[in-house]
Amino acid sequence: MKILVYTKLDANAQKQLTDGLDKIEKIDFAVNLTETATLKILSEADVVIGNTPVNHWSNAHENVKFWQLDSAGFDQYQELNLTFPIANMGDYYARNCAETIVTGLFSFYRGIHTLINLQGKQKWLGSKIRKELQSIAGKNIIILGAGAIALFAKEMLLGFGCKVKLTARKNPKADIFNREDLLKELAHTDAVINTLPGSADKFANKDFIEAMKHGSVYANVGRGNTTDENALINAIETGKLAGAILDVTEVEPLPIESKLWKMEQVILTQHSGGGDENEISGKVNHFIKNANKYLAGEKIDDIIDLKRGY
Repeated sequence: MKILVYTKLDANAQKQLTDGLDKIEKIDFAVNLTETATLKILSEADVVIGNTPVNHWSNAHENVKFWQLDSAGFDQYQELNLTFPIANMGDYYARNCAETIVTGLFSFYRGIHTLINLQGKQKWLGSKIRKELQSIAGKNIIILGAGAIALFAKEMLLGFGCKVKLTARKNPKADIFNREDLLKELAHTDAVINTLPGSADKFANKDFIEAMKHGSVYANVGRGNTTDENALINAIETGKLAGAILDVTEVEPLPIESKLWKMEQVILTQHSGGGDENEISGKVNHFIKNANKYLAGEKIDDIIDLKRGY
C-alpha cells in the first residue's frame, strides 16, 4: 500500500505517522519533494493524506482509493468529481472551536477587548467602565447549526445560565428548522453564533442582520463566506449591532484595508479557533486511526460528500 502525505509534518511527526500505520509498502511526504515528484507519486498512490492543491487532481490519480483531509472544512474541493471515499477531520477541532467562540462572547460582554485596548494605551478608567459590562447569564442565544461545534457551545453556554436554541434543516437536536421562524426569533435574541459550513453561502445576509435585535452580538466560527461582511460592518457602524466575534472572515488573511481591523467592537481570533499546543500530534493520531481502518477494510470515520458540503 503506497501512501502520499500532503500535510506539512516535521521529522518527529513524520516518524509518528510512519510508525503508526499498518500494512504500508511505501510512504512519501510532499514537503520533502518537488511538485513534479509529488505528482508522479500521486499517480501511483493508494491513499492520500492531507489537503492537496486543487489542481493536483487534474493529474493522474487512478490508483487512489481513499483520501483523508487534514481539515474539517473542504469548500475549495466542492467542484471536484472524485469517486473514492473521502474523510475530513470530523469533530476533531469542535471543542476548541466552541471554546474560542464562547470565550470571545464572554470577553465581549465583560469588556475584556476594551480593557486590553486601554492597557495598550496605559489608560485607566476603573469604575467608569463597570456600567458598560454585562453578564452572559440569562442571554438568549441562537446557534446556527446543530453539529459538533454547536453542541459543545450549547453545553458550555447552558452551564452559565444562557437560553440556547440550535438551527438545522432536519437534525432532531435543533429547535428551529426554517428561515422564516429563525428571522422571527432573531428579534428577541441577544447573540447569534454561526457554525455553518461553506455550502451555506451568505446565509447571514443583509436581511438576516437587519432582523437581528438592536444591540445584539454576532459571532462566527463556521466559514467566512456564510456572512455578508459588508452588511455586518455597516450594522456595527450604525449601532444596529453591538459588535462581533469573528474567527473566520470572507478573505483570509484579512486584507489590511478591511475596516474590521480597526473596529473596537470587533474581536478577531484569526481562524485560530481549532488550535491547540498538541494539534499536530493529535492530528497525526487521527490520520493513523482512519488510515488503519481503511487498510483493515473497516468502516472509515467522518466520510464526507464534496458536492453536498458535509
